[in-house]
Parts: sequence; structure tokens; C-alpha cells
Amino acid sequence: MTTIITRTLRTTALGIAGLTLAGGAIAGPALAADHAPTALAAPAAAAASDSGVDTAKLIPHGVQGEQSRIDLSSEQTDNVKGIIAATKKAGMDERAAVVAIATALQESKLENLGHLGDRNDHDSQGLFQQRPSSGWGTVEQITDVEYSTTAFLNGLKQVDGWQDMPLTEAAQTVQVSAYPDHYAQWETQAAELVAQHWNS
Repeated sequence: MTTIITRTLRTTALGIAGLTLAGGAIAGPALAADHAPTALAAPAAAAASDSGVDTAKLIPHGVQGEQSRIDLSSEQTDNVKGIIAATKKAGMDERAAVVAIATALQESKLENLGHLGDRNDHDSQGLFQQRPSSGWGTVEQITDVEYSTTAFLNGLKQVDGWQDMPLTEAAQTVQVSAYPDHYAQWETQAAELVAQHWNS
């Protein structure tokens, strides 16, 4: 899989196409190790939005660390819209959509991936790299945008106080990744995508 990534962060070992392959996701949240990276102020661009979205709710704790960004295809943009629609249907707010989109950016670059075979030693699939063997659902279910997003959000709802956590901590508590800090790098782009598409 070829993914062109424009990075403003240090070089890291992200695994195949930035996926958090080792460890993978499990069914429902588990306790993550305590980690409190230094929070940086949200960029000024995130302070105002023409979309009617209260951007203060999108990044309430400021971003952590340097941020990454990728250009999105029409398919990836459709997946963003699908995540937002599922978030609204679940009765959750814009911040939940930011967490979900940042998670999907890290896990799959917003591509609804099938099994990666030898490039992935687990059975992780879909936008969130959820695993049938861990109880997330069938392959058909977890490669369905609405189902996989709802499953992620149901896990997030089980995380006590997720709204008050830094994004990477909330995402990691659900996903249990081998690279728990990597979700943070997508917060700015995720917030911009939610601001752009929440009311579209």
C-alpha cells in the first residue's frame, strides 16, 4: 500500500503505513499506562470556524506534540463523513468525532483496510483496525464504516471521563495500541475535518 504522508514530526517507527500493528485493538477499553505528555496550545486556525461548529470543543486540551497531515482522497473523505454520521447517530458530540477520526487516521489513514496478510500478524481490519478474534465483530461488520465507528464509540463511552482526557489517552484506552502516543499527532487534522464536515 502506498500512502503519501507529509510529516512535520520526528521520524518514528510507525509500522506498515502507520498502522499500530503490534498489540492491535481489543474488544472494549482496557486500562492504559499512565502517561501525561506535554500539551501544546491549540493552533490559532482552530479557534474559529465558518461551519458553525464550536471549535473550542474540538481541541479542548490543546494538541500534544508535533502534528502530522495527509491529503485525503474522495474515499477517505467519504469515510470521514461516515464517521461523523455514525457519531451523530450514537448521540455523541463533535469531540467524540475528533477522537474517532484521529484514531482512524492513525490506524488506517482513513482507508477501510481488509486483512493485510503477511504485512499484519494479527487479524485487524477496517478503519479502526479492529480484530474479529478480539470480539469486535465479523469481518463484514468491522469493514462497515457505521458499524466499526459505533463499536469504537461504544468502547469510548465505557472510558470514564474520556471527555477530560487528552485525545491520545482516550483513544489508547479503547485501542490498546503498541504505540499509544501516536494518536496525538492527528488531532489537528481530525479537528479540521470535523469542523469542515460536521454540518455538511
